[in-house]
Amino acid sequence: MNILVIGASQGTGALAVRAALEKGHRVTAFARRPNKLTLDDPRLRKVTGDFHQAASVEAAVPGHDAVIVTVSATTLRGFKANPRYFSQGTGYVIAGMKKAEVKRLVVLSALGVGESRRLLNPLLRALMVDFLLKGPFEDHERQESLVQASGLDWVVARPSRLTNGPARRRYAKKTLVESVPSSISRADVADFLVEACEVDAWVGHAVQLGG
Repeated sequence: MNILVIGASQGTGALAVRAALEKGHRVTAFARRPNKLTLDDPRLRKVTGDFHQAASVEAAVPGHDAVIVTVSATTLRGFKANPRYFSQGTGYVIAGMKKAEVKRLVVLSALGVGESRRLLNPLLRALMVDFLLKGPFEDHERQESLVQASGLDWVVARPSRLTNGPARRRYAKKTLVESVPSSISRADVADFLVEACEVDAWVGHAVQLGG
């Protein structure tokens, strides 16, 4: 497959690039500073682009079989400057995919968004979702709504608390709104994001992840 990873320079996005390459795919790494990605592979192409510029996103999409969106603001100031940080760019991705007739869209969200909100510990929900991270969670809601109404072959990944542990590839993946382990490594989330490009099992689902 030819996979476009948007938000590829660090974190889960960079790990998704690595995971896709390890599985034999061709990958385009799209980021404002893609050279921060310290990977070199003949099947890897690095593209400088801006998730919040429609023309930039539209130019990157054609020729791919699937798009993975892993973009996140590195600080809360990003959301103060743009409260639609996730949803604005994701809207541009959806428009670009429709124009280029690319069907598979995989989006990184978070446990606690949508109907998965009830899975969180009430104290954690009050502190994080309703207070400290209220803006990001509200925009993840908007982002998921756009994705689910897109008409694309979409998958939403909702991981629990992210850690920096290695990929174990033994983690819970639930399409039903059921409890999952309270944390999961970014590497395992990256593994799932690539799997969601490859198989049809998760299409049309928001998937709760933990492990």
